[in-house]
Amino acid sequence: MAATRYRRFLKLCEEWPKDESKKGRDLGTFLRQRVASAFREGENTQISDPEKCDQMFESLVHINSNVYKEKFPRSKDTSFTGVTVEECRMLLATGNIQHTEEEKKGLWKTLMDRFSSKHEGGTPEKAEK
Repeated sequence: MAATRYRRFLKLCEEWPKDESKKGRDLGTFLRQRVASAFREGENTQISDPEKCDQMFESLVHINSNVYKEKFPRSKDTSFTGVTVEECRMLLATGNIQHTEEEKKGLWKTLMDRFSSKHEGGTPEKAEK
């Protein structure tokens, strides 16, 4: 039975899309790594909790086949912010996130430089009353 479970997970991994724009954060890549880790001995792997394994598989199949998207259709293809799916993909791409992080660091460094130059002589003393 473990061999059947292993083959089912392999087939799911083949079908699961990879998003190259999310290096290191892609669900498809993560899934492949977890399956490789869980089935280290391939078809000979002993499953400690077969029910939990089957439940996990069924949940992943539902996600991959858009069961919930079809069961609960959305009236619009945007989020509450008005951002479309494609715009969201662009914003979440690894390159854009890295760029945003660099900008944050730049802003933080600018603020730190600005405030530290005002107080070069140490901490400001309290004004006497």
